Amino acid sequence: MAGPPVLFRLPGLPPAVQGAYAAAADLCEVRTLPWEDATSERPFAPAAEFARVIDLRDFAFDPAFRGVAMIDFFLARLGLDPLRVPAALRRNAWLAPRLTPPPTARGYVLVCPRTSMALRDMPEALHADLLRWLATHTARPVLTQGVSVAGTHPAPPAGDFAALCGLVAGAALVVSADTAMVHLADAYAVPTLALFTTHRPEWRVRDYPRCRALHFPAPGLPESLEFARSPADEAAAQAAWPGLEAIIQEIRLS
Repeated sequence: MAGPPVLFRLPGLPPAVQGAYAAAADLCEVRTLPWEDATSERPFAPAAEFARVIDLRDFAFDPAFRGVAMIDFFLARLGLDPLRVPAALRRNAWLAPRLTPPPTARGYVLVCPRTSMALRDMPEALHADLLRWLATHTARPVLTQGVSVAGTHPAPPAGDFAALCGLVAGAALVVSADTAMVHLADAYAVPTLALFTTHRPEWRVRDYPRCRALHFPAPGLPESLEFARSPADEAAAQAAWPGLEAIIQEIRLS
């Protein structure tokens, strides 16, 4: 009888990432992949132990990953036809039944301006303008993971994955740059306005029913740019962000 699927992950991951895999412990066994095995240049030594190996190392550098919906890429690598998988199963709905966030405040607007790289960050000036507008145009508390302004509050630090999920689940609205918070908001069915520069929204949030999205493509940058090649790329992406009014209009519709 075949054993459970095994997922190999690199060591030393941030607590939030480790928490995500712990929440999925009933779906697969998680083992550590040494850093020297991080790229596909090195043969996967334990391959003989398994009937089938799906090698996703360096997937962000795979040309097939660019210009397609993320979930479609991974489903195809698993040997599935994405078009035959119902939209409800292409979401993050697996998480909420497995992780109930700790009690927290409810009903605030959560702004998430920062991402894992400066290429996709919301410009600081726009972030400050957005906070000022929210502070004067909504009766809800406004929390931000960036620098707060008068009338708004810094989001409480999330020391682990459960706390991060609780922060998102407690929001009445999430306004976020292209970061993991968008995907957590889908997991907990929180209305979201997602803001994209280097990627088209359909590549990231196509299947999220409670997510509205805006796309601000940067002239001169290749579509689906995953990593900045120079500071000029970051400057071009930052310059592509619009004025405040474009975002306000979508918030009013959210």
